[in-house]
Amino acid sequence: MNSIAQQLKTRFEKAFTAAFGESYSGTDPMLAPAGNPKFGDFQCNAAMSLGKKLGKPPRAIASTIVENLDIADICETPEIAGPGFINLKLKPAYLEAQVRAIAIDPRLGISQTEAPQRIAIDFSSPNIAKEMHVGHLRSTIIGDAIARILEFQGHDVLRINHIGDWGTQFGMLIAYLREVHPEALTTADALDLGDLVAFYRQAKQRFDTDETFKETARQEVVKLQAGAEDTRRAWKLLCDQSRREFQVIYDLLDIKLTERGESFYNPLLPAVVEDLTNLGLLVESDGAKCVFVDGFTNKEGEPLPLIVQKTDGGYNYATTDLAAVRYRIKEDGAKRLIYVTDSGQSNHFAQVFAVARKANWIPEDVEIVHVPFGLVLGEDGKKSKTRSGDTVRLQDLLDEAIVRARKDLEERLVTEERHETEEFIANVSHVVGLSAVKYADLSQNRASNYVFSYDKMLALQGNTAPYMLYAYVRVQGIRRKGEINFDNLDAGAKVILQSDAELVLAKHLLQLNEVVNAVGGDLLPNRICQYLFELSQKFNQFFEQCPVLQSEEPLRTSRLILCDLTARTLKLGLGLLGIQVLERM
Repeated sequence: MNSIAQQLKTRFEKAFTAAFGESYSGTDPMLAPAGNPKFGDFQCNAAMSLGKKLGKPPRAIASTIVENLDIADICETPEIAGPGFINLKLKPAYLEAQVRAIAIDPRLGISQTEAPQRIAIDFSSPNIAKEMHVGHLRSTIIGDAIARILEFQGHDVLRINHIGDWGTQFGMLIAYLREVHPEALTTADALDLGDLVAFYRQAKQRFDTDETFKETARQEVVKLQAGAEDTRRAWKLLCDQSRREFQVIYDLLDIKLTERGESFYNPLLPAVVEDLTNLGLLVESDGAKCVFVDGFTNKEGEPLPLIVQKTDGGYNYATTDLAAVRYRIKEDGAKRLIYVTDSGQSNHFAQVFAVARKANWIPEDVEIVHVPFGLVLGEDGKKSKTRSGDTVRLQDLLDEAIVRARKDLEERLVTEERHETEEFIANVSHVVGLSAVKYADLSQNRASNYVFSYDKMLALQGNTAPYMLYAYVRVQGIRRKGEINFDNLDAGAKVILQSDAELVLAKHLLQLNEVVNAVGGDLLPNRICQYLFELSQKFNQFFEQCPVLQSEEPLRTSRLILCDLTARTLKLGLGLLGIQVLERM
């Protein structure tokens, strides 16, 4: 279903052709929402730009456009204001018909894409033998939301978890465990992951200060790459243990991923170097094999190379990322590659993409994009850390959100003198706590840093998950009180928009398609959060001003349709963000 703006744009394009000839058929009508509701709903600003081309006063051009504009079924008679603005006010009858159309549509008017693509999204990507921490929160939640939105649009999405499961760190850890805890290399779960992390830190310290140990670690890497049975078995045990710990968090957050770690691409790395060599792109610099691309310099202003093979013959992240680009395009058939990582990796990916383009590995019909995000900050405005200075474990952060949500709920139940079952309390605490964390992250422009505050994200007022959930619950309260089955409302009932609150709510409900399609393009999920926040506000105003169950027919059924459509829109919108709703809170 085309958005109202798209329908108006099509009508204006026809008017331009009728008024000024075929050469003006693609002219942008420069439609924008009206800045002030008293002037209408939309404003066309094209007359000013056309005035220069046609050599006529903009008001005269605006008059000619209006004379050729066929929108009587959508808008009241257009009004020309100022130097040539065309103000448009939507007809209530048109809005009523549009609302009725999306109310009977399971997709609420959101059209599926006419050009479905295979899309590969690279997100989350923790490292083996390390616990997921607050830094993984944004990649995981933002990547999942983007995947859900694109899937709903009809794209075939490949959700890739590019975990760090290969390289020097494993030689280092295995060499250290052989000394201090050898059973961890032969017995599953001989160590807790937390202990494994502690041993990793100790191994890193040894690696940085002990040349003999460093050489031992390197030999373990060689054995791992050569497929030595005992080293491979040890590596697999470490990977399996970390994988199970990651899955606990993914299950908690309802995240679906296909794991493809660095080890997956390891057999493909020699071909990357060979092909770059054959293309004449590799340059030796200080013993390493590199590719130089215009536009990349270091702090001293000197050309910055992308190293694809180190002086010792080993590979690095860039080599793996180049192999991944090639695989995702050639083997997976992806036409859009999306990488969701922190802003600090922007330059790395820009270089990798530039090298892949220089090698002609990215066809013209393939889009490749880095989706950067900022840091999660503590309430002191600094990078989020524990009191001991360690990075906050993601599991601890999520558990704390649930605990705090439960405390808030239990206090409210006492105040309201309500008695609920343990099952109810546990479920609401779980949903509200996790929803609050997800929504607080997604409601920010992803490019910005944001301050993590449990108090703010769990607040019942403001742009928070609890506020959205309460709007949904309010509709369910109407359903229960009136013993209404929304599925059994009269299928032929007319939507009646009489009051300002009804009109404002209806217009907002009709914008969902436009918002979702915009996010499918710019990959900014905070647009959906803002839309849902404003929807909740407008619904609450409607609820306060327009009696529902007490109204006489046919107004009662019309208002019930608006209530149900609001709830379904909230449920769908929150679902696209990976947030589930509650029937009661």
